Amino acid sequence: PAFTWEVRANDRGYHRRVKKRFAFCLSKRKYSGNAIRTAKYNLLTFLPLNLYEQFHRMANVYFVFVILLQTFPEISTVPWYTLLFPLSCLLIIRGLRDLIDDIGRHQSDRNINSRPCEILTGTSFRWHKWRDICVGDIVRLRKDSVVPADLLLLCSSEPSSLCYVETADIDGETNLKFRQALLVTHQELGSEESMAAFDGRVTCEEPDSRLRSFAGSLRWRGRAHALDSGRILLRGCRVRHTALCHGLVLYAGEWPGPHQWFDSKIMRNCGKIKRKKTKLDRMMDRLVIAIFLVLLVTSLGLAVASGFWARTFQEKHGYLAALYKHTTPAQQAFLNFWGFTILLSIIIPMSMYITFEFIYLVNSCFINWDLEMYHGAKDIPAQARSTSLSDQLGQVEYLFSDKTGTLTQNIMSFKKCCVNGTIYGPGTGHGNKQAPGSGLSREQQKLDVCDATLLAAAQRDKDPVLREFLRLLALCHTVMVEDRGDQLVYQAASPDEEALVLAARSLGYVFLARTQDSITIRELGRTRTYEVLAMLDFNSDRKRMSVLVRDPQGTIRLYTKGADTVILDRLRRRGPHETLTERALDLFAGETLRTLCVASREVSEAEFRAWSRRHREAAELLQDRARELDRLYEEMEQNLQLLGATAIEDKLQDGVPETIQLLKLGNIKVWVLTGDKQETAMNIGYACRLLTDDMEILEEKEVSEILQAYWESNNNLAGTGDAPCSRRLSQQRPEAPCHQRAIVISGDFLDKLLHTGEVLKEKKGWPWRWLRCDRAEATQDQGGLVEKAFVELATSCQAVICCRVTPKQKALMVQLVRRHKKAVTLAIGDGANDVNMIKTADIGVGISGLEGLQAVQCSDYALAQFSFLQRLLLVHGRWNYLRICKFLRYFFYKTFAGLLAQVWFAFHSGFTAQPLYEGWFLALYNIFYTAYPVLSVGLLEQDVSAKKSLEFPELYVVGQQDELFNYRVFGVTLLHGVGTSLISFYIALWAFEDHVGTKAVGDYESFSVTVALSGLLSVLVEIVLDTKYWTVLSFLMVTASLLLFCLFSFLTQSVDAFRIAPAIFRFPDASWNALTDPYVLLVVLLSLVVNTLPSLTVHAFRAVLGRATTQQKIRLKAKRDPEPSVELRSHVPRGSLRRRSSYAFSHQEGYAGLIARGDSL
Repeated sequence: PAFTWEVRANDRGYHRRVKKRFAFCLSKRKYSGNAIRTAKYNLLTFLPLNLYEQFHRMANVYFVFVILLQTFPEISTVPWYTLLFPLSCLLIIRGLRDLIDDIGRHQSDRNINSRPCEILTGTSFRWHKWRDICVGDIVRLRKDSVVPADLLLLCSSEPSSLCYVETADIDGETNLKFRQALLVTHQELGSEESMAAFDGRVTCEEPDSRLRSFAGSLRWRGRAHALDSGRILLRGCRVRHTALCHGLVLYAGEWPGPHQWFDSKIMRNCGKIKRKKTKLDRMMDRLVIAIFLVLLVTSLGLAVASGFWARTFQEKHGYLAALYKHTTPAQQAFLNFWGFTILLSIIIPMSMYITFEFIYLVNSCFINWDLEMYHGAKDIPAQARSTSLSDQLGQVEYLFSDKTGTLTQNIMSFKKCCVNGTIYGPGTGHGNKQAPGSGLSREQQKLDVCDATLLAAAQRDKDPVLREFLRLLALCHTVMVEDRGDQLVYQAASPDEEALVLAARSLGYVFLARTQDSITIRELGRTRTYEVLAMLDFNSDRKRMSVLVRDPQGTIRLYTKGADTVILDRLRRRGPHETLTERALDLFAGETLRTLCVASREVSEAEFRAWSRRHREAAELLQDRARELDRLYEEMEQNLQLLGATAIEDKLQDGVPETIQLLKLGNIKVWVLTGDKQETAMNIGYACRLLTDDMEILEEKEVSEILQAYWESNNNLAGTGDAPCSRRLSQQRPEAPCHQRAIVISGDFLDKLLHTGEVLKEKKGWPWRWLRCDRAEATQDQGGLVEKAFVELATSCQAVICCRVTPKQKALMVQLVRRHKKAVTLAIGDGANDVNMIKTADIGVGISGLEGLQAVQCSDYALAQFSFLQRLLLVHGRWNYLRICKFLRYFFYKTFAGLLAQVWFAFHSGFTAQPLYEGWFLALYNIFYTAYPVLSVGLLEQDVSAKKSLEFPELYVVGQQDELFNYRVFGVTLLHGVGTSLISFYIALWAFEDHVGTKAVGDYESFSVTVALSGLLSVLVEIVLDTKYWTVLSFLMVTASLLLFCLFSFLTQSVDAFRIAPAIFRFPDASWNALTDPYVLLVVLLSLVVNTLPSLTVHAFRAVLGRATTQQKIRLKAKRDPEPSVELRSHVPRGSLRRRSSYAFSHQEGYAGLIARGDSL
């Protein structure tokens, strides 16, 4: 292919000059810088961009439109401040919230961009910051440093310029990988002067998101050298076991600006930052639009009625025709339409948005302040980075989790073993003690997993099988060792390998040194050197590795370790010891430990010579080399003698099994998406109780068969759209219990599946089947049908594990569920490979306190460990959903109950858009008079305590099913509010039509005060009756509402205020005149009783005759049960009956070849 991306070493000027066109005649720099920016605003763009975002909400646009209408005196019916004041408060509060959030993002960006690095400047390396890196720079990296950009490895301090990297933050794989520089740069670039003179040019592919592929060439000194992914260090990986390495920057991170673009591969996998909205938020937008349309229709109806009324009035009362001298009935109707639009606009609750923001902010603070989610060891509290998603935490149905660093600690420890049929380790009946020989010191080394009996047996050196077992652990591996005086530092390709070598060292068999053709170990104090004759390399098909060695006595032995399934099939015989070992493997599997078997055999000199000759010939083949070598390896690895089995514990994060079990009881389905291999993912699935022994595991073969059967039954592609995969699954496998299935698939399978059903191919070779239609004829509808069928199948299972997936595939899985199930999704991870998934999910959670910060930067919530999810979702999430739903219900109720009387008044005021209430009452009703009790519900309400919420996770289902606020609940609330407003208005109207008190209180102002007070008290009593959790603050809120009504009534209705500004203060002494009349007070009391009786009746009827739902029964039980003295903690033991090998994924293929060539020594 023709490569168009050219990088010139040590030539910043070239990379700054080159431009590329991106729109019409506009151009920009082709090569991006390395500064990242996740923040949205800067000093200049904050105000315009924030206002632009806020006015994307239709409600805000509507309110501005109404305020503009109020500037016309002919149609203005209420004072301008009734809408301008709350709208200004809303915009300011939201702006401040966005500003606070963005300041946090700026700080995170600054922390990453300011990381130190060494850049070649002139003829020496100088310390700079990550943001100063440019394409073409040469960068020096030290051990344990993070790679700041995508680099071409030029040279390193290791032999043959190898560089060991850890990519867990990119692809989730825990094993070390090696990268190797070109031979020419390894030989020529050994000094700073030579690097400064280096003028090579790299031509390669344009930046893309493919993490596992790279193609290009290096031209230097007239020669071209091919480049592949084995020469590249990706941004985000970490240098391990390599003192120094140098790289040429090919792709940088990101160019900051309003139109950001990304060059480095990991940044291209991160996706874009999207504004997230909750289900309730989206529902609110639709409800506000519906209310707006209803108000327009109502205003139109009242305006038409006003026109007819005006014409009738003119005909009946001609002597008053002067009142309509300048307007016709049609004009009167037109003006009244806009007047009613302004008058009724207050019913759209702008102040609800203000209170909404405050509730979200305080509930986020409750999360930040929760000491139960504070990790003392790391000094890291929970952090709500987004303040507008707290209610959606109570509605999560699908949880997508990374594995490495999220579920696991990536720490392998040697836990148990079985040697010659005897089991050693904790819990086997033997005492434990710390044994010498396994730490960093040569003489006094400690490892706390050794069994005292095993240690004593090893030191007695009487058991030849145990001796061979420990010798194998010290010899059969690809670990490198570095002697640092009094320390031995091991460089292992994987944590598994290191755990086994450390275990052997702790028991007196210390790996000391390795050369290209020898290994030196110390056996119980005696140093012995073994000649390495051949290393039979690991790969994922063989699932084992072997080493052929000649001991100091000249005996040739083959040592093999690998998956139990492949080792047991190659034994010379099956005796009682082998049977006991198999039982031990089952026992280890029951504890979800990662097992492997070890075996050996003696090889005769003649056999070795014949085999070695054929091995050399196979190694020189140009074609079919790998297949021929595998055949020879298979031939040698036969007739083995089983020595025993090892059990390694892959340590989980604290509380992971307990958390997953609680989440499953709360009907939250957990999907694990990892870049690691299938065996690793399944082992962790069993360890954390995501998978259980009674589950049927559907792997790629079964999934493709099920989808194929579905496809064949719907091959006309007409489909009804129901994708009945779960029904077909039940028909095909009726023996499995309902809802006890799990899917385990790979990223490659997912890619083929979603590319218009590529896995559904004709059966010429399992598992792929060609579709009856040619793939070129496949349409987007067909692809969507396969997608829907797969999602239907996956969501019908109890758990899903996707392994070997890229960051983009993780995000794709989240998108599929969101698109086809319309469910709330949560994604949690800790690395850069999880960023895209976190951004795509409805809620993103980053694990903080680890080495990577990318996931936390882009997350909505940051936690120190996975186990805190149980409290975040089951306590805070459920409470917040309950609070927000009650808040919405009663906010709408109080708005309709108090303000719809304006509509009823129009029927008795000639449809003249005359406001019933005082302007100040309209302005303050939703802000002060009724806001505080509803606010206390939104902040403090809870049905059961935090401990009971964890004890009864089934309560969480209410939020998933949208039971507390939906269109039906809104309709009931609307009817309730309409009824309250009708009762308050017409009881007062009836009373004032028939009687005038001793003070002659029958005027318009007194009537207004009576209706207003009746509605206000009815609303407050309704809220009091339905509040379940009372605190001192709750009582103060209700009391404050009444006091504020009295205070503002006194201030706005004083005679002095009327004298100063009669146009603004139009109700002088209205409340005093009305409320000092006992008759008016009795009218208010009657309205209050009539309004409250229906609610009391409904509550009583439900309590006596209503059938309690399952949720209500659980809630009732939670309330009646005594409170536990300590917070509930489930204790789920590690356990499974399925045996799993750990060696199938122990390290990257190819290490044995490096050792044999001497490249890694």
